[in-house]
Amino acid sequence: MNRAPASMWRNPVHFLAFGLGSGAAPWAPGTVGTAAAVIPYLLWIQFLSPVWFLVLLAVTFVIGVWLCERTSEDLGVHDHSGIVWDEFVGYWLTMFLAPQGWEWALVGFVLFRFFDVLKPWPVKWADRRVAGGFGIMVDDVLAGVYAWIGMQVLMRLW
Repeated sequence: MNRAPASMWRNPVHFLAFGLGSGAAPWAPGTVGTAAAVIPYLLWIQFLSPVWFLVLLAVTFVIGVWLCERTSEDLGVHDHSGIVWDEFVGYWLTMFLAPQGWEWALVGFVLFRFFDVLKPWPVKWADRRVAGGFGIMVDDVLAGVYAWIGMQVLMRLW
C-alpha cells in the first residue's frame, strides 16, 4: 500500500512530483497518476500545435527531473511509488500527434500503462540502472516511446 508523506500536501515540489496529489492514491498510484494526466490532456494539451506540444514535453521533462530528484532526496526513497510526475510526462508523450478525443485518450492510457508495467528493454534496464531524478523520469519516457509507436500504428490501422 502507498504511504504518501504529509509533506506532499504542504510542499509544492512534493505536490507536483506526486502528480497534484494523485500519487497519494492508496493503491495503484501509477495508474491513478496516469488517469490524472488524462485530464489536462483532454482540457487543453490535445489542442496544442505539434511545436508547442514538443515544448511542453521538453519543459515538463526537465522540470520533472528536478521535481523527482528533489522529492526523492527529501523523502530518502528513490522513486517512491507516489511520485507520478513521470507518468504524466510519459502519458503526454504517448499522446503526441494522436487524434483528439476521449476515445484516443483512453487508447493512449491503456497503451502507456501496458508498456509502463511490462517494462520491455530498455525500460526495465533504465528503471534499475539509471539513478536520480533523470532515472525516475527516463523509464516512463521510454515506456511512453513504446506507447507512442503503438498509438501511431493503431492510428494508421483505424
